[in-house]
Formats: sequence, structure tokens, C-alpha cells
Amino acid sequence: MIRRSILPRLEQALSQRPVVLLHGARQTGKTTLVRSIAERNPKGRYVTLDDATLYSAAQENPAGFLSGLTATQEPQPANLVRGRSFEPVVIDEVQRVPELFRAIKLSVDRDRRPGRFLMTGSANALLIPKVSESLAGRMDLVNLWPLSQGEIERTQEAFVDFIFSKGLPLRVKAEQDSAGLFERIARGGYPEVFSQEPKWRSSWFESYLTTILQRDIRDLANIEGLAMFPRLLRLLASRAGSLLNFADVSRGLAMPLTTLKRYFALLEATFLVRTLPPWFTRTGQRLVKSPKIYLTDTGLMTQLLGVDQTRLARDPVLSGPLVENFVVMELIKQATWSSTGVEMFHFRTAVGREVDIVLESPSGDLVGIEVKAGASVKGDDLKGLDALKEVARSRFHRGIVLYAGQEVVPFAENIHAVPLSALWQWSEG
Repeated sequence: MIRRSILPRLEQALSQRPVVLLHGARQTGKTTLVRSIAERNPKGRYVTLDDATLYSAAQENPAGFLSGLTATQEPQPANLVRGRSFEPVVIDEVQRVPELFRAIKLSVDRDRRPGRFLMTGSANALLIPKVSESLAGRMDLVNLWPLSQGEIERTQEAFVDFIFSKGLPLRVKAEQDSAGLFERIARGGYPEVFSQEPKWRSSWFESYLTTILQRDIRDLANIEGLAMFPRLLRLLASRAGSLLNFADVSRGLAMPLTTLKRYFALLEATFLVRTLPPWFTRTGQRLVKSPKIYLTDTGLMTQLLGVDQTRLARDPVLSGPLVENFVVMELIKQATWSSTGVEMFHFRTAVGREVDIVLESPSGDLVGIEVKAGASVKGDDLKGLDALKEVARSRFHRGIVLYAGQEVVPFAENIHAVPLSALWQWSEG
């Protein structure tokens, strides 16, 4: 079993809150992770609502179903439940029966000990009204994304923390050529894909999308015409790294704008797509305020585009957006466990000077990151970082150009070119 870097964060949440929801896309490893926690605790209990009988029981009588699960939970003195002495009831795929959330609220209001319920969901709980209404202030949300490169390599990445430190590590064991990077991109991060031969990936992803459409999206919204979703995903994959323009996508699919926005919200809710909001400040400079669109796994993205690592290696126009998408998602994964709690944005001026990724720390410091698929960096590649530095002023902490080279190269006092593999090579210890 691959150790997930989010585990300490998840255990901390269980030690502090009565309800914890681990949510993320299907097949990211949620079940494996929560079952391991339940099995380490003698009084832990695991059930999954993907089981037809359990699903029916929970739907028919949510309060009675929950009462049966919690019968072995015994109240303890407050001083005995500090730390990590939790004995959770684990409910897998809880979004399938939203009525359970009200029953959980009533149970928690009677007994607020931490670590009572650990749930998983393949839909974003913040977008399910019954969840946000019932468990506000009682529940901690923890995201689980597909495997990061550090998790695959069995290291604990600390790239996000390093780039906000005073100095940067000057050494990195870089990939010798781009072939290794493109293999990582084409493989993606779903645990089952990671363990399979490349020839089986296409059929796995086809089955994966079918499962999401037939289960998760139907659970969230009773929609006819599910065949439109793969078309929408393919179009979004072809525009990854671009500004999200609903009107343009609507025209491209001949789909009403209201329908498109509803479908897009469902793709967000099932963790298939992710937007990056713009960073801007109240200055006189005109800045673009539209979000950028990304897919949450580059393995799925290459399948939707019908390309492999060989095609990526010889087509720089195609590989550029995929490399950017790859970097964005690696940073999003690391942000869930890094000591520096960052928010992520993009930056673009009205005249087209842009920075692919802007990370903002709680203190307001900014790190701008440009992503280049090539093995060299030129002065023109720094124009976006210079523009961000001009707007951010004293808040600008550092600028980085991630590229396919092998050396950390200083371009200015606080601007460096850094090998892409530093994302997973700069690690704790």
C-alpha cells in the first residue's frame, strides 16, 4: 500500500472534529485509506453505500441505519479523547444518501466527541446543499487527489514549503530527458492505472468515465443525454490551461449556455475538472479576471485527447498545455499537506503578460511560477514574472520558471529557473 501524504492531516482532523469527510474523485484511493484507519481501531466500523443492501437500508430509514452503526460508540471523558484516540464509524460514498447528513447532525449534537464519523464522497460536499446546511461547523473536509509524484516515488514532497523559504536548494536530481516527464504525464495518478501496463489504460479510463456518469452524476442530478459529457470533457481537455469562456464552449458544442454551466458544475462536483481563479489587487492596472480551466488528472486528459507519450515528445504545441496541467495538479496535491497553507491563482494583464501559477501564503507573500516544456529559458520567459513583481511590489517573494533542464539557474536575486523534477525531488529530510 502506498503511503498517502495526506494521512497526518486526516488523523489530525479526526482528533479535533466529530465528523470528517474525505472527498475526491472515484479511484483516488479513498476507500483504501479509510479502511486502513478503521482496521487500526478495534471499535472502528466500515460500511459502503455502494453495497445495494446497505444503500437501501440507509435510504429507507437514515436515523435507524445510523443508530445501528453507532451502537458500540461509548461516551468518554473529554480528557481521554484528546489527541488521536478516535474510533470512527466509516461510511464510504456517503453522498449517495444525502438524507444521512441530517441524522449525523442530530447524533453529533448529542455527542460531540472528535473522530466519531469518517466519511468518503466522490462528490464535492460543498456543492451538496443538504451537507453544507446540516454539518456546518461540525465537519472538517479533507481532499484526496490522485497520487502525487512524490507518493509514487515514496518521498514526502516539500516543494511548496521550499519556495516560500528564504533560500532555495541549489541541487536537484533532474530527469535526464523529457521522456520520463511525458511518461509521468501519460500515466497520471490513479492508483489502478499506476499498476497497469500502458496498453490497458484506454479501456480502464473508458470504464472509469462510464462509472462516474452512471453513478455519481446520476446521483447528483437526474440528467438525460449523458452522452454529451464525454464530448464536453474532450473539448475542455483541448483547452486546458486556457481562460474559461463559457460562451465560446457553448458555441463549440451547440449547447445552451444554461445547460453547459449546469454540466460544468457537475464535472467540478465529481472532481474531473478544476478552475484556477485570477489573482488581482486593487491597483490602477487592468488585469484579466477570468479563471483558467484544468483537468484533475493528466492520464485521463491524454486519453481524452487520444495521445501518448511519444506524440507528446514530438509535438511541443500539444505538450505545453499538458505539462502546465501536470504542474498545476502536482501543486494542488502538495498544498493539501504543506506546512505553508497556500492559495493558488493565475495572473494575466490586459496586454497578455501572464504567470501560469501564483501561490499566495497566509501572510500575503506571493510566488509566481511559469511552466516551460522546453529545456532552455530565455529572457522573454520572464516578462510575466516581471509584470507580477511590478504589481505585487513588496509582496513578491520569488519567481520561478519550471523547465525541462537539469540545473537551478539564477536570473535575478529572487528569480530562478528550476528543473521540473524539483516538484517531487525537493522533499523533507
